[in-house]
Amino acid sequence: MSEILQKIIDKQGFVLTDGATGTNLFNMGLMAGDAPEMWNEEHPDRITKLYQDAVDAGSDLFLTNSFGGNASRLKLHNAGHRARELSRMAAEIGREVADKCDRDIVVAGSVGPTGEIMGAAGTLSHEDAVEIFEEQAHGLLEGGADVLWVETISAPEEYAAAAEAMQNVGADWCGTMSFDTAGRTMMGTTSTGMVDMIAGMDYKPFAFGANCGVGASDLLRTVMGFSDTGTERPIIAKGNAGIPKYVDGHIHYDGTPELMAEYAQMARNAGATIIGGCCGTMPEHLRAMRKALDTTAKGEKPTLEQISTSIGPFSSEHDGTGDTSNQPVRRKRRRG
Repeated sequence: MSEILQKIIDKQGFVLTDGATGTNLFNMGLMAGDAPEMWNEEHPDRITKLYQDAVDAGSDLFLTNSFGGNASRLKLHNAGHRARELSRMAAEIGREVADKCDRDIVVAGSVGPTGEIMGAAGTLSHEDAVEIFEEQAHGLLEGGADVLWVETISAPEEYAAAAEAMQNVGADWCGTMSFDTAGRTMMGTTSTGMVDMIAGMDYKPFAFGANCGVGASDLLRTVMGFSDTGTERPIIAKGNAGIPKYVDGHIHYDGTPELMAEYAQMARNAGATIIGGCCGTMPEHLRAMRKALDTTAKGEKPTLEQISTSIGPFSSEHDGTGDTSNQPVRRKRRRG
């Protein structure tokens, strides 16, 4: 199943993913607190538009509307028993969009965190986490997902549970973590720590990397932390379109299409092969990113100074591995 990803990489040297799911759905009328996954059944036309807009903007891969589609998250909406069904619907809609396209499009089954804490301080056991991920994985594969895409994970224990679930169902997968605390995940994993963790896994992802976090600058610094290890596995960069701000009662991301085009080029130069956007990334951002990647050859690895000058200052001096950027530091803001 990951052969389609490798085929695109071999053909053009990169894969452009989609942008934000939540931001785009909120613009379509999703209300805060509602489960986006219910729209797979209630408004399939809007989910079709979500996927199609990404494809039309130039994306080679889009994530299904199933980020919160596991039993643990859906139980908050009295729908925990529908995890497999709603995930299958998300992938089925995606399969229809991809199959109508005249070029290779990857349907990536989004698998988000459980929302519970694992380990000695938590209440979720490894076995239960594996079961939760496995149930959702079955639904996504039944719906026609090409590859499963574990994302926004903070704890290495949860990443490991997801990997075991992917192995149990025999799925090719990719997996990202969110580095949002001075270059570390919320549970303390660094970029080099993630590389070491994956190296020790029995069932490794096809590609790995970072998504979301604070902003594009911080994410690029994390990507360079990955590539500096010399890993040969494809690296994923899926950064937010700027920093969230409250405007007229709504969260707005201040990243322009021009900034995201610059980010996409820098992500490739920093070592990423699979590049896209996360929160705030709209079709207009993707179009600019696609154009930049298509018309600009891969260049030299950027310096930290070049990243902070072009994309914006880092939110902290440290990248989590002990190195410092010596770049201007912006005050950290809450993610929306």
